[in-house]
Amino acid sequence: MIAAALTLALASTAAAPEAPVLAGKVQAYYEKTKDFAANFVQTYTYSAAGRSQTSRGTLRVKKPGKLRWDYLDPSKKTIVVNGARLVQYEPEENQAFVDEHFDASAMSAAVTFLLGKGKLAREFELSAEAADRLVLTPRKPDARVDRVVLTVSDSGEVTDTRVVDGSGNVNEVEFQKLQRNVGLKDDVFDLELPKDVHLVKPPGQ
Repeated sequence: MIAAALTLALASTAAAPEAPVLAGKVQAYYEKTKDFAANFVQTYTYSAAGRSQTSRGTLRVKKPGKLRWDYLDPSKKTIVVNGARLVQYEPEENQAFVDEHFDASAMSAAVTFLLGKGKLAREFELSAEAADRLVLTPRKPDARVDRVVLTVSDSGEVTDTRVVDGSGNVNEVEFQKLQRNVGLKDDVFDLELPKDVHLVKPPGQ
């Protein structure tokens, strides 16, 4: 028992330096990334219901402040952030949520690192779950994020994110076939909505 405890303590001590190294790799990789495109597989697990839902689609990101998620399966949905404009469009329902004053700075560094913004070490306590797994725990309590686990390649590319919220729900996204600095055009992030779409606006707009 003592030997096992000592082994665990030594392993924890050895793993500690990995956390800042991993965070530095991630930060450097995305700070040098002008844009990227990837396929994704998202699995959302509802803690209370004990069930999961898996979605698939594509993600495109471009600096400064442009993101586009196109969900293809099981149902189509597009989410675009383009500066201060956020649009979520659901074609099957012919419905769109539009926020013309979206504050991207309010997003956690768990997301903004993709844009080369936000400092992981500033917003999170860092630890290493494994040599390639960075665990982020918010320095300030946040019901949306209890912890984030990033799987990191040797280059600093994040291949998988797992976000656990305050209720124990788990949102895991695996990135596949990532292409970096491909020269995405700005109009990729201009989402034109149908004229007859039902618009849902935030309160006060």
